[in-house]
Amino acid sequence: MPDRDVHTVRDVIYFQYSKIIAKAAFKLSDGREAKKSAYGFIKNTFRELKSGKMVWSEITREDWQFVGSEKSCIYCGCSENMHKEHIVPKSIKINESCSECERILQIHNQIWACADCNHKKGTLGLYRFYKSRMPEEKKFFDFLPPLLEKKYLKTMYFCHQCAGTLDSTDLDGDNSMTVLDIDWIIKPMNH
Repeated sequence: MPDRDVHTVRDVIYFQYSKIIAKAAFKLSDGREAKKSAYGFIKNTFRELKSGKMVWSEITREDWQFVGSEKSCIYCGCSENMHKEHIVPKSIKINESCSECERILQIHNQIWACADCNHKKGTLGLYRFYKSRMPEEKKFFDFLPPLLEKKYLKTMYFCHQCAGTLDSTDLDGDNSMTVLDIDWIIKPMNH
């Protein structure tokens, strides 16, 4: 991960969320620009989230943003053949209750996507999907739409909590903490 204070899955989630807050606060176009222009703000936000001094908004805020959003694909922008896509795949199998989990099945985990993008994403985690969409971009994770990433991070936080992996390190075994460690519980990369 791009920061020496990021050691666990929880840290990666909070760091990504801190970049989203910085993008909004400073009206920046992407995570790369946020790190360049507002790194101190990101670090402070990250530390406050990690210590519990700051708590992120309830996911209901993002649900209302989704309801009020234009009905176009979050991934490609088209407005044809739209579906409510589950950002965290419904196929996730942390335990036997995943198939009934309201965080997975309901609006908290939904976004508009066209049939083509929905099909291409399939059972991939969000970061794995974006890595496949942007293979030349080393920091592909800096270019996700904020609403999409906020909903994903908040949902995955609870999935990792349920799996007991929030404080785990390097789940994918690549010797570094990255956003791909967040995706690991969806579909382990070695499968």
